Amino acid sequence: MVLYCAVCYNKKKTRCRTVCSTSRERCAMGRRAATVIEYRSYELPSHFPMRIMAGEDWRISDVPCGVLHFHNCLEIGLCESDGGKIDFAGHVEDFHAGDVTVIAGDVPHTTWSDAGTASKWAYLFCDPEELLRPFFALDTLPNARLLDGLLHGWCRVLSPQQNPALAPLVRQMLREMTQKGLNYQISVRGLFVAFITELMRLPAHSDIGSLTGSMVIAPALRYINSHYMENFTIGDLAEACSMSQSHFRRVFHELMGIGPLEHLNHTRITKACTLLRMTDESILTVGEQVGFRSMSSFNRHFVEAIGCSPSEWRRTVGAGRSTSILKYNGWLTPPRDR
Repeated sequence: MVLYCAVCYNKKKTRCRTVCSTSRERCAMGRRAATVIEYRSYELPSHFPMRIMAGEDWRISDVPCGVLHFHNCLEIGLCESDGGKIDFAGHVEDFHAGDVTVIAGDVPHTTWSDAGTASKWAYLFCDPEELLRPFFALDTLPNARLLDGLLHGWCRVLSPQQNPALAPLVRQMLREMTQKGLNYQISVRGLFVAFITELMRLPAHSDIGSLTGSMVIAPALRYINSHYMENFTIGDLAEACSMSQSHFRRVFHELMGIGPLEHLNHTRITKACTLLRMTDESILTVGEQVGFRSMSSFNRHFVEAIGCSPSEWRRTVGAGRSTSILKYNGWLTPPRDR
């Protein structure tokens, strides 16, 4: 983990002075606080890109850890007991039992419970684009720009009093994901469509609303997600973040744990796995569709990420329904007090 200034994203200088007992720092100029930010990435099954995190282990401490984190996917949370606070990159919001939280993958955040309590949570992590792909492509939806806004730089704490339709949909998705009854994937996809539709109907602005740009590399992450199939340079990504290339490379690696090119290739391989499983396109065509310019390059990067060739993966994925697209290192139990 690296501590750096949240204003300039340089590593913490001695001129910064501590303002509390957590990892927060404040620059001597009196600008925004610097924090430790971690990238937490979860493996999502290739046949059904949603993961559930629930149970008695998922009780959140009342001690703020002082470390923000962000994900490789959309997070949907349901607070099942007690209350506390969520820090969305410096904007702190209260939560209570029954509230639903929706946090885009590029929004740094952390959660802690009220003093003397340990709030219980259930979470769903998912890739909305791949989850909905069997129904429709996101860019073909009416009001697709609204949906894109929900998936990038967006976060909300949604109470049952103001948004009564949301919690029942989340609870039903959690039940389906837990019980795994007949055709549960179809049921969850349908419930998710209803859930996303309710979110799109929310007012455009709120106390929190969009935090687009709250993380300095967010523009690069959005660009990679939208243009992974195209040729572009590190310079293009750095320019999107208003940084020099050298500074961009350093900050990206400090946040993500990998470089921008490696993240781009991981994104391409993730998309390729879906196409290999869901279409009859040739392996060469799939590689070209996700942005690899040669078969050798596609094979090499696929083996590095997955551990086998694209053709081997396609042959075995039908039998191994729990096969993961990539092996990630997300929390499987809640983070402990630091």
